[in-house]
Amino acid sequence: MRTILLLVLAAAAAAQDPAKGERANYVVGPGDVLSVHVFYEPQLSGSFRVENDGQFGYPFLGRVDAGGKTVAAIATLLKDRLSDGYLRNPQVTVDVEQFRSQSVFVMGEVRTPGKYILSGSITLLDALAQAGSPTPASGAEVLVLHPNVLMQGPTLPNQSDAEVARVNLRDIEDGRLSRNVTIRDGDTIFVPKAERFFVIGMVRNPGAYVLERNTTVLQAISTAGGISERGSNRGLKIARIVHNKRKEFEAKPTDIVQPSDTIVVRQRLL
Repeated sequence: MRTILLLVLAAAAAAQDPAKGERANYVVGPGDVLSVHVFYEPQLSGSFRVENDGQFGYPFLGRVDAGGKTVAAIATLLKDRLSDGYLRNPQVTVDVEQFRSQSVFVMGEVRTPGKYILSGSITLLDALAQAGSPTPASGAEVLVLHPNVLMQGPTLPNQSDAEVARVNLRDIEDGRLSRNVTIRDGDTIFVPKAERFFVIGMVRNPGAYVLERNTTVLQAISTAGGISERGSNRGLKIARIVHNKRKEFEAKPTDIVQPSDTIVVRQRLL
């Protein structure tokens, strides 16, 4: 169900974004193919591949430096240089015909993890959709890691030289599309496996459940269907592994549940 919802939200977010597809802020790099159109000047229009040095050859102007510039900046550069002795008030548009220079890694609990070429400016949901969406075993929280130095491979969650943004997919599902962050070149999206907790004893649906951040004991019991007719809200217990040893604690309804906790609901006294 979450997979379908995320794909629908990705399409909705794209439809609501007026800049989607314009690619004006895409940063060009080696291997990209640019489509340049100069109105009423067919000899100056065409496709141009950015070479390894970040430049491409262009009629009259020779070598044009495009690497590290946005598509909009390249259009402005061409317009300014063509205005300088070649054309009067040229109208220039630039788009990316083929993307080759920028990529993103999608790892963890997704159906097809791997490296994906960025097709312009993309969002978190776009990237997850390219990777086939999260698996049923995934958690709701996704890590977006942006390395501070150039990496040839994916960035790992425990690397200290990376910026880390935590995004809860539940927020996006609830309509907070601002959490559908923009993905940058070299980013790694890591989808962790869901952490779980257990509820046993006198509840309506005992079993294992996906742990959301800051879940309380009361919320955990509600997730398990609530206390049954034979159960009691007194004497709640949490069984927890501490330093590889099982310990049992008295639990208050407001206590925060930790990964792998077992909440024990006892039978009420007659």
